[in-house]
Amino acid sequence: RSALCKIEEDIKTKLESERETGREVEGKKGRERSKSILYGRTASMFTASLENTDCCEIAVKRCWDPGLMSLLLSYPSHTDPGRPQYEVRNWLLYFLFLLSAGLGHEVFYITCLPCIHWNVDPFLCRRLVNIWTLVMYVGQLMKDVLKLPRPLSPPVVKLETRVIAEYGLPSTHAMAATAISFTLLLSATSRIQFQFEVGLLIAVVLSSLVCLSRLYTGMHSVLDVICGALISAVLMFLTYPYWDTFDRFQLTSPISPIVALALPLFLSYTYPELDHYSTTRGDTTTILGVGAGCSVGYWVNEQLGHTFEPQGVLPVPLPTLTANTLALGTGRFFVGVVALVGTRQIVKTVSLWALYSWYRVPQNDTNAKKRRKIEVPYKFVTYTSIGLVNSILVNRIFVLLHLL
Repeated sequence: RSALCKIEEDIKTKLESERETGREVEGKKGRERSKSILYGRTASMFTASLENTDCCEIAVKRCWDPGLMSLLLSYPSHTDPGRPQYEVRNWLLYFLFLLSAGLGHEVFYITCLPCIHWNVDPFLCRRLVNIWTLVMYVGQLMKDVLKLPRPLSPPVVKLETRVIAEYGLPSTHAMAATAISFTLLLSATSRIQFQFEVGLLIAVVLSSLVCLSRLYTGMHSVLDVICGALISAVLMFLTYPYWDTFDRFQLTSPISPIVALALPLFLSYTYPELDHYSTTRGDTTTILGVGAGCSVGYWVNEQLGHTFEPQGVLPVPLPTLTANTLALGTGRFFVGVVALVGTRQIVKTVSLWALYSWYRVPQNDTNAKKRRKIEVPYKFVTYTSIGLVNSILVNRIFVLLHLL
């Protein structure tokens, strides 16, 4: 306990001293550089000097500064504090909540949201992407403006380390789950014939599972989750009367593609900068890029007169689930995922190569991807391309392959 207290006091003293020096002498860029040096030295000193491995892990997990926590967790040592130490006592809940937490990750967004476009109704996918982009930007922005920490570990065990340097409130997983579930429910009533009560039950169950998973994985407090769900509900309530108006603007206005590209790019570059690296800026740029690409793509489809939306009197009945329907749906899923993942890899590689060459950065410098001048353009271009391919190209490939 005394060693832990000494560590925390030493960290606070060194950071305060360094911040004052940075403000008076070096300016912003120098402050970031000296802080990274300090973090490395601090991590080295602590991991080398502490013989009590339990104390070392507690010191790392209780660190109050997210930037220092992230670097300490990534610092190599024999105790490997970056890997959570825990014992699973209920495997059913473990896998249920890890799977539920995955519903808020990129893998879900790059598969499930496009799957609605390919197999159900592009209108619903467009509506979901619009609301998802809005609530996620607001949530990410609030995190880095409020700067409220995640739960302390211990007592909780954090099962995810990628976003450990992010702040806590609100839970963007809770925001996305609430927005996607209930936007789909409200929008589908005019497009597809289904029993509303069943849809409401599914929406409540899915959003609740994602919210509870954030508590189980130790990434958020109850307050974070409740605030996230409430913020999404408020945003949906305020924007719901204008959903149809925005649809008409998005599909028919001649300035729609200009606004769809310029506004998200502006928001990506003006995103608040922290005194440590966090994944929030990159993730926000990813979301805004997808939203921009999809918006432009849907506008192009409308101008070409081929939207791939259900024809006839709405709402249409749900298609009968037969062996042929299942085979076609599976084929569309795999072809679509290959197209999107291939687009991601190609555009990411080319854009990074171009940016590294433009800024004269060594190609093997992986940390350069964290700089604003490289991270924002490469992520925006990559995920805008994914949005364009999903909304314009993939369905036309399905037609060529007789999958649609």
